[in-house]
Amino acid sequence: MREPVVNESAEEVSADPTEPQEDTQEEPQEAGEAADTATESPEITFDEQFYPARPKALRPIARRRQFFAARPSLEFDGLNSTYVDWLRNQSMLGDANTMARQLSGQASMWQNSYARPNPRSAVERAPVWFTAYPLSFITKDGQSFLSALGDPELWDAFSQIGIRGLHTGPVKLAGGIRGWSQTPSVDGHFDRISMAIDPAFGTEEEFRQMCEVAVDHGGTIIDDIVPGHTGKGADFRLAEMNFRDYPGIYHMVDIPEEDWHLLPDVPENEDSVNISPETEKALQQAGYIIGRLQRVIFYEPGVKETNWSATKAIVDTTGKKRRWVYLHYFKAGQPSINWLDPTFAGMRLVVGDALHSLLDLGTGALRLDANGFLGVEKSAEEEPGWSEGHPLSEAANQLIGSMIRKVGGFSFQELNLTIDDIKAQSESGPDLSYDFVTRPAYHYALVSGDTEFLRLTLRLAMEIGVDQASLVHALQNHDELTYELLHFAAGHRDDIFELGGEELTGAEVAEKVQDTLRERLTGENGPYNAVFTTNGIACTTVSFIMATLGIKDPDAITAEQQAQVLDAHVLLSMYNALQPGVFALSGWDLTGITALDRETVRELTSQGDTRWINRGAHDLMGTSPDAKTSLAGMPRARSLYGPLPEQLKDSTSYARRLQKILTVREESGIATSTLLDVPEVSNRGLLVLVNQLADGAVQVTVLNFSDQDIAGSIQSSHLVPGATVHDLFSGEDVGQVDDLGSFFLELSPFQGTALLLKDPVVEDEVTE
Repeated sequence: MREPVVNESAEEVSADPTEPQEDTQEEPQEAGEAADTATESPEITFDEQFYPARPKALRPIARRRQFFAARPSLEFDGLNSTYVDWLRNQSMLGDANTMARQLSGQASMWQNSYARPNPRSAVERAPVWFTAYPLSFITKDGQSFLSALGDPELWDAFSQIGIRGLHTGPVKLAGGIRGWSQTPSVDGHFDRISMAIDPAFGTEEEFRQMCEVAVDHGGTIIDDIVPGHTGKGADFRLAEMNFRDYPGIYHMVDIPEEDWHLLPDVPENEDSVNISPETEKALQQAGYIIGRLQRVIFYEPGVKETNWSATKAIVDTTGKKRRWVYLHYFKAGQPSINWLDPTFAGMRLVVGDALHSLLDLGTGALRLDANGFLGVEKSAEEEPGWSEGHPLSEAANQLIGSMIRKVGGFSFQELNLTIDDIKAQSESGPDLSYDFVTRPAYHYALVSGDTEFLRLTLRLAMEIGVDQASLVHALQNHDELTYELLHFAAGHRDDIFELGGEELTGAEVAEKVQDTLRERLTGENGPYNAVFTTNGIACTTVSFIMATLGIKDPDAITAEQQAQVLDAHVLLSMYNALQPGVFALSGWDLTGITALDRETVRELTSQGDTRWINRGAHDLMGTSPDAKTSLAGMPRARSLYGPLPEQLKDSTSYARRLQKILTVREESGIATSTLLDVPEVSNRGLLVLVNQLADGAVQVTVLNFSDQDIAGSIQSSHLVPGATVHDLFSGEDVGQVDDLGSFFLELSPFQGTALLLKDPVVEDEVTE
């Protein structure tokens, strides 16, 4: 009979943090040298302080463990010390402890300001981002995803267009572990199980090379961390075995065997099962879990009806059988991290992952995925648990953001909550936030030809105190066209708003916008698009525009219709780029990708995740014209615009038109300006943004979201009478502000421009 593996005490864990002897393949003095170099600098600029000189940052300061071993051919359970050690040697918590030991006590950890977010410094560093998606990126034959992103020719094209940041998307190992085998990702690699780069995307050395090429082109690489959950990897399997402080990583509750009758049976060949609402209530009444939460994300009948799942019986390291109930905001394969466990094991894991990316791989910034769901708390009887906008999320985000700034990087959050929550989370947390404020609103403006709702959301953000320069304004990313509108549907559902001549509650506003988008973009009007659960519409920017224009058959699109699609796409690019903040776009935008035929991704969408139709493979540089799929097997989607090298030869292409927009943005300083006013308009299809540039000058962005010619007055209290109106695109003076603080402008359908007001007093002084 085998002797059980003893579960060490917390004191033993502190003395010998987590892992057996590991080969870190490092030179300790190198970290010391980096620290000495940092302290010797007598005088540095703020930018150098906030973003240390890149050549230094690219030198690895700390390394995670490097462990390579063949998997032993033995049965697996908690009593198998060989299996337990195998899991320990690939756990993220183990790597995090190794990183921490190398960084503690180093002078380099104290050379950067970190207390407060600094969005404008982050925007100056990387004002325009390309957001990649590893599974959909077509490369040269035999070339890895990371090698392709580090190709100097790609960065030459980016430099021409005006792109200076690259968000890689998740590229570390993800999915789970069953026995000795790794299982695939259940959510596009956002279910991370290791700090190691997934070999499907390349190597760590290719990642570092990509960072160096980006720096050579004045760019920055942006990586991902996932502070809310992991996959079911080594850390989760060790937690199931109740090994050391691994259960402290997760929000998981041990259910005593005498109460297993409350738990559902786990189907054969599965390791857990989602519990029903009835079981959820029974476990809450028994005092085990906090029960129902504010909403069930990714709700799917028979698949995910609650946010809790129960494990099968697992033999732990003492020989005892255990069953756990664990929290997962998202899919069952994404167990939620517990940020307030006494071991702080989850916190150590996440911070270690962030430091590995910044100090070992050489990135300059990190995206915090789904970071608004880091705290849960029991509520009053029969009320759902407090799970969104919780103060613990704010505290955890402050800790993460501060740590990233402390080592010289910056961060941004993708936080789909109310505008109030976005403001609160940004006070001392990440430097930037994804623009969930106006993203659904500008889509609604194009669909309806009316900017009233867009103007409403912009004004609400200004009233609440959200700085537009702190937002990442994006076209398509890997997700759906989100229209949850939580500010209206949840946080302010009973407040009264005026829209379309009616007084509506927030809930009614959200319903009206959602119903309109569903009707106009899916079904008969857009059969190539699809609803994604309750979150929004699965579509690309191009397929969204096609549905808006009434194009029902993408294969029969005419040259005239394609030109309309391009104009509307450029208009949406102008909206996102010609305002304060970061502008982000993807390969789907740059090459004009349409939605995939859902039959080609039937297996991926079989459980309701329709987003795979908007993730078609694309060949950004035109290196593999005959490729049918990406390296990951995603089917190639249709491209309306073609690869970048071809577009850069055509002055009328999307890439060249985008280049003009970004040149105006860069030369005028719009990215770091301040939004002063969103005035009323003389035509419902117009949007006017009045910005103040860093030098005090007033800049005006005017956009026509309608398919009609518009001629009308632009008026704002910030327009100085007598000022000359100068068009930044044409370089010509196009008008003068009258005594009412207005000027006249004409715009064609789906057109826009950026204007600069020249103060006549200043001009007279210069003449004298």
